[in-house]
Amino acid sequence: MQAEDFGFGTQIRKSPYFDATVRWGAQGFSVYNHMYIPRDFGNPEQNFWNLVNDAILCDVAVERQVEITGPDAAKFTQMLTCRDLSKMAVGQCKYILITNADGGILNDPILLRLAENHFWISLADSDILLWAQGVAIHSGLDVTICEPDVSPLQLQGPKSGEIMRALFGDDIMDLRYYWLREVELDGIPLIVSRTGWSSELGYEIYLRDGNKGDLLWETIMAAGLEFGLKPGHTSSIRRIEGGMLSYHADADMSTNPFELGFDRLVNLEMDADFIGKAALRRIKADGVSRKQIGLIIDGAPLTGPNTTFWPINLGGETIGKVTSAVYSPRLKQNIALAIVSAEHANIGAEVEVVSHSGVSRATLSERPFYDPKKQIAAA
Repeated sequence: MQAEDFGFGTQIRKSPYFDATVRWGAQGFSVYNHMYIPRDFGNPEQNFWNLVNDAILCDVAVERQVEITGPDAAKFTQMLTCRDLSKMAVGQCKYILITNADGGILNDPILLRLAENHFWISLADSDILLWAQGVAIHSGLDVTICEPDVSPLQLQGPKSGEIMRALFGDDIMDLRYYWLREVELDGIPLIVSRTGWSSELGYEIYLRDGNKGDLLWETIMAAGLEFGLKPGHTSSIRRIEGGMLSYHADADMSTNPFELGFDRLVNLEMDADFIGKAALRRIKADGVSRKQIGLIIDGAPLTGPNTTFWPINLGGETIGKVTSAVYSPRLKQNIALAIVSAEHANIGAEVEVVSHSGVSRATLSERPFYDPKKQIAAA
């Protein structure tokens, strides 16, 4: 089958890197933000080892950008998130939560500040463009909100820095964790940030001209050849090891920040108002009824991630659910993120997990499971 014949129709968009990923061995795709995302380049365990030992290049153009500009851009952006942005500098990135009026999480994106009144919200998997445009209508603020022609790649892994040096020169090594820089590569306009969804050293490369996707992909792969760069996909193994959320799995609009232990991302004392502030005040005062926790599941190695929410039982009662589970070949354990009733969220407690293959014993644990202080990514 020809690459251009692949797909479900025009309602699911292809990224500027789509044809390149097929050429480089993409064998399966998922849908994220109404776009195809490569999810299979062969063995997911080998993809994990490529990531943690060398480097991988991932098509994450599905991380669509919501661009906010205009005289009131900073005030409006603060309205969308419970994280205090008052000290966010131009050139800085922040992990934020976007909450609704009930304090539920609508998205957990990276926010980039390109200029005083120019922001990008780099999305997880939900329609925040529509939310932001709807909020703007009744805000009384002077803002323009659109989806720009921007398509990110992720270059992740311990050798990603050397590949970036080969591409952009020594100066790029000064780029700090969670900061961005505007650059060009052979005439291709880019934003580069020290961020990523891997818990490893990594960079995101935001293409600002969709016509240059094929050229950018091939240029990076050529520069990375001597460093062992491989085409890849975001690793479920590594992100669960690192305790990183996957929206719709580990969080959704029925989940609030305090259940996930994200108190640091909520500032209820700042003067600025934001959507969900009153609800989050009530939730904090009342305390949460459930909490996210780690889980180590006994038994044979899982052959892939869970595709349903597995019940967690204790004494014949269901106390929660497994949201993301996978086998870690490095830790030689089945590990999972779970959400359980607060009264039962006790590290070391033994529970039962009911999966498609039967009942397994499991132990509640701390998370992240590996590099808990994020020293690898921030080094």
